[in-house]
Amino acid sequence: MRPIMLFSALLLALFGFFGSARAQAEEQALVDRATLTLQEMMGPADNTGDARALLRNAKAVLICPRIFRAGFIVGGEFGDCVLAARGGGGSWSSPAFYNLVGGSIGFQAGLQDAQVVSLIMTQKGLNAILDSQFKFGAEAGLAFATLGRSIQGATTAAVGADIVTIGRSRGLFAGITLDGAVLSADSAKMRAYFGREASARQVVVAMELHNPGSDPLRGALMRLGGPESGGSSAAPSGSTTQGSAAPGRVQTESLPAPPANRR
Repeated sequence: MRPIMLFSALLLALFGFFGSARAQAEEQALVDRATLTLQEMMGPADNTGDARALLRNAKAVLICPRIFRAGFIVGGEFGDCVLAARGGGGSWSSPAFYNLVGGSIGFQAGLQDAQVVSLIMTQKGLNAILDSQFKFGAEAGLAFATLGRSIQGATTAAVGADIVTIGRSRGLFAGITLDGAVLSADSAKMRAYFGREASARQVVVAMELHNPGSDPLRGALMRLGGPESGGSSAAPSGSTTQGSAAPGRVQTESLPAPPANRR
């Protein structure tokens, strides 16, 4: 009987291990897609300089690699996103995970998917996302800006905004609005990715948790959002890179963990 019990316990442990690894692989894939989205939308194209200027002054960034919008009579949108915040010394946090869900009523048909980057420009905007379930366009006291088909002049268009949204659909920048969409922290994804229960505030503000798999995303934020980086600054001290960022490729990074903020 005892060998059977030991064998059963071993099987349960193995199933738990592989289940955890599979879940973390799914979360890592989302982080990798977010890294590619950031590289593509904030890369060296002629019309992204103003967007990088906004990123250099942002408190945090929310990246949604793929938002699906579909509808016939009843429409809706959904997607997975990651949130990272700027820390001291130019570093960035590991990502917290979020779900984006929205809906609308109307005569509409079709399917659309888009990449979205929302730049959180103020502490007030960041607190609103961290403190509760967040609804775009409906939070009292917050100013929102959506950049249209050309993001040239973005720094002027975003003056006074707490949150600035940039969208791209099928390879082109587009006037995508998230008004009415609800953003909620995904505790299950954070538990899978960091191996313990964690809140978004613990991850992006206190920086108590870190997964080295997020280093390519952090490295891209440091390059593209660093002071006067222009997207071409040298790799941060203590990091190693392999190759250059290119469409469809996540650049390998090895960075120190973000410094814990005891706030």
